[in-house]
Amino acid sequence: MLSHRRRLPATLGSRDSSRAADMLPESVALFRRFLFFLTVFLSCLLLYKNSDTLRLLHHFSSYPSASFTAFNSSPVSEERGIEEVLKDAAMEDGTVILTTLNEAWAAPNSIIDLFLESFRNGIGTHRLLNHLVIVALDQKAYQRCLEVHTHCFALLTEGVDFHKEAYFMTPQYLKMMWARIDFLRSVLEMGYNFVFTDADVMWFRNPFPRFYSDADFQIACDHFLGSSDDLQNRPNGGFNYVKSNNRSIEFYRYWYSSRETYPGYHDQDVLNMIKFDPSTVNIGLKMKFLDTAYFGGFCEPSRDLNQVCTMHANCCFGLDSKLHDLRIMVQDWKEFLSLPPSLKRTLIFPWAVPQNCSLDSLRRYDIPESDPQHGLQE
Repeated sequence: MLSHRRRLPATLGSRDSSRAADMLPESVALFRRFLFFLTVFLSCLLLYKNSDTLRLLHHFSSYPSASFTAFNSSPVSEERGIEEVLKDAAMEDGTVILTTLNEAWAAPNSIIDLFLESFRNGIGTHRLLNHLVIVALDQKAYQRCLEVHTHCFALLTEGVDFHKEAYFMTPQYLKMMWARIDFLRSVLEMGYNFVFTDADVMWFRNPFPRFYSDADFQIACDHFLGSSDDLQNRPNGGFNYVKSNNRSIEFYRYWYSSRETYPGYHDQDVLNMIKFDPSTVNIGLKMKFLDTAYFGGFCEPSRDLNQVCTMHANCCFGLDSKLHDLRIMVQDWKEFLSLPPSLKRTLIFPWAVPQNCSLDSLRRYDIPESDPQHGLQE
């Protein structure tokens, strides 16, 4: 006997199945669209938050809360900060120009303004401002740097206040000079070549064509004896060009450690001692001394304005005296530039300085720190 089954009409079953099949993909598509837009919204929100965070981190990396300790290795957070600044300022070959600045030299119409003006008025020097990093030694100097320049870095030294000028050879002066050597060592270790220049060095011509291509370390002189290889030359640490390599890094470590061998001496005097050491010879450093014909100063001025690259306000005591003579020097340069080319080549145009600055002024080492005028000199 055949069993009887109730069967749905074929048309009804197929129509309902088709409708269900059509509805399922549509609901899935709508759900997927919802998930997509939700994902985009959350990603944008996260990116916005992260951008605020990055801006905040950038602010603190440019003025690190961690202090640089001259007698210990730098904190990692600060290394990242200076790395960022150096990377932005470096030339293609990894060379940067460095100077240091504190509050006294950062005041309006003071040293830093003359320094930057010399770059703007020099021959082939204006573009070098793109590669200049100003290392501020206190917060007011850092704030002034941000007002007048692009590449600024705040270097704080633990337990030392560098906002005032330090008298030549006072304990404050010595701490500042040795902190500088230690900082420059760290720049070399990061793989950057540098030209270090005091801010009282006026840049009148691009100095790079006058540097020696085969030297690891080359330095300006208070007194130049005629040969770039003569160790009897009297170097001045206020201007030097150093290439980053194993020899220069080892030399800066040795130089810095020698402050303990020669306590009470500043970096320049110690350099004059260790340049003869067998340890320096064993390092294999190729050292050159720069001719004052191109890299002069008040101690020994460059005689020919057609050749001068830089002039340093060395052999000078007291900020007022330094500013007085620097302003005259900058005006001398402007007057030279205004001459017709024929007169520039034939006319002997002497500097009108030094006037208030002289070697005799450096004998005044024992002026008390309570004196209202402070001067950092070399």
